[in-house]
Amino acid sequence: MRAITHDQHGEARQVLRLSEQPPPTVPAAGQVQVRVLSRPMHPGDLAGVRGFPGAPQGRFATPRIPGLEGMGVVETVGEGVQDLRPGQRVAFFPVPGAWSELLTAPADLVVRVPEGLSDETAALMLVNPLTLLTLLRAVEDAQHGQTGPVVQTAAGSSLGKLVSAAALRHDIPLVNLVRSATGAQTLRQRFPTLPTISTADADWPAQVRDATGGRGAQVVLDAVGGSLTGELAGLLDDDGTLITYGQLGSGSTPLESLGLTPRALTVRGVSIGRWMTRTPEERAEDVAFAAGLAATAPELFEVAAGYDLADFAKAVDHVHRPGRSGTVLLTSPAS
Repeated sequence: MRAITHDQHGEARQVLRLSEQPPPTVPAAGQVQVRVLSRPMHPGDLAGVRGFPGAPQGRFATPRIPGLEGMGVVETVGEGVQDLRPGQRVAFFPVPGAWSELLTAPADLVVRVPEGLSDETAALMLVNPLTLLTLLRAVEDAQHGQTGPVVQTAAGSSLGKLVSAAALRHDIPLVNLVRSATGAQTLRQRFPTLPTISTADADWPAQVRDATGGRGAQVVLDAVGGSLTGELAGLLDDDGTLITYGQLGSGSTPLESLGLTPRALTVRGVSIGRWMTRTPEERAEDVAFAAGLAATAPELFEVAAGYDLADFAKAVDHVHRPGRSGTVLLTSPAS
């Protein structure tokens, strides 16, 4: 089978390659084998290829296949699997090795795709909605029952748009930050009632202050990090919380420069990787929410473009393209 692999951490363009790999073994009890048709290339996937801070250096003992999310068709099922059968369209997460043509997954991490949902939407229906729920819970914890202004960075991203839609539904006073005037104008057209500010404007912090009524934000949701962190902390009201969940930016910010102690600020990291610590019942509820959202609001699951596995380098370039709107998909044929 074809798969995209890497045998060391590094920039995706330099370390990824398309290779032939042996197919996975026949599914054991409680497992499902899926022929993967479409899978997203999230910025977080590429960050994993680069290697997170503290990751071991050097070559791996065996090549690794990136990707944790995707959709496909059930090939075979193991003993005891009751709710899935060959030929069904399914989505999966978190299952390592999504950037391959075949994978074997625990049946409880595989969910049937709702009728009428496109393959493209199905490939995106789990990670971002589950991350959205994780962020909303973190915001609720930070608010301590007192709803105040929330600022989010990377508001033009696929996840950022989900946060905006949720803010409108739950009456969260949200202020959106994007990197360019063009991006701001596009997002204003999509969500005209939400303040949207470009950080390319010299006075963007003042604009945020005005949008939050002069008091500062109660919570900042930050997917950028890096050198922007200090300015974001400056947007918080005293006792505010900076929730960081991504590393899209460059540079760094010394922790002691944030004024955490005198202003009683909180910095909290949030990761979708912690989702598996929820109980099976809680995870089932979350997955039902994600599938329902994809079925009722597929327009929130925008696709930027699709590329065959063999064209992964073009897909990497598209992920990094300025002004990209939507998620880049890697595709493979049904047989």
